[in-house]
Amino acid sequence: MEIFSLPRLGVVVPPENPTVEPEFNHLVGSGVNVYVSRFPVTPGIGLRAMLETYNAVLPDLLDTFGGMRLDVTVVACSASHYLLGPDGDRALCAELSERAGFPVQSSTQAILAACEALGVTRLTLVSPYQPWLTDASRAFWERAGLTIDGVVAVPATSDPAGGGHYDPYEVTTETVLDRLREWDLPPDSALLFTGTGMGTIGALTALARQEPHRTLLTSNLASVWWAWRAVGGTAEVAHPLLRRLERATV
Repeated sequence: MEIFSLPRLGVVVPPENPTVEPEFNHLVGSGVNVYVSRFPVTPGIGLRAMLETYNAVLPDLLDTFGGMRLDVTVVACSASHYLLGPDGDRALCAELSERAGFPVQSSTQAILAACEALGVTRLTLVSPYQPWLTDASRAFWERAGLTIDGVVAVPATSDPAGGGHYDPYEVTTETVLDRLREWDLPPDSALLFTGTGMGTIGALTALARQEPHRTLLTSNLASVWWAWRAVGGTAEVAHPLLRRLERATV
């Protein structure tokens, strides 16, 4: 297929996030073209205020794609949508889709769509967030009707006293796998790696080999899966993790 005739996927991402573009492009391969717009930089305000700002500016931010024809768009920031709750998140995505004239989906709604397609009702969260934001994430999924079996906290660094420095962008594959080795995971619980900023492809690749029957979800993997389906992707799914997820759907 000629490169410029491929489906077009728009992505909205936080300004400092170094993970979304590499993971999206790696997962989607050559079957979709990816175009990115970034949320504004918000110096001098706290994390919650920054996330609330993202939600407030999102409708206008989609206009920065101008007249480019997009087939679908993903808002690749889970944290800001946790603050909306499942109903508010769904309503915002519906409003944005109507305004844009094409489907607009949040990474959180993409995860819920994947859970429904997979028949998943139980999750173990793997979270790189500050504790208050992890709590907001857990509440979001529970309000959406999912059972949370546990939360594996993944600070970027930790100290002997039990404290941690939380920054999704600094979490390594080794840190994720080390934290998971400390847990006795329920056999029927899907793993959900929360947030779009924590790099997960390396960890998921290792886990898929170790536990071939466990459902593995991330914000980025679910978003690419949803986008692939939304654009009517007909080519063979190239990436093993995306192919694994697609084959497990009901």
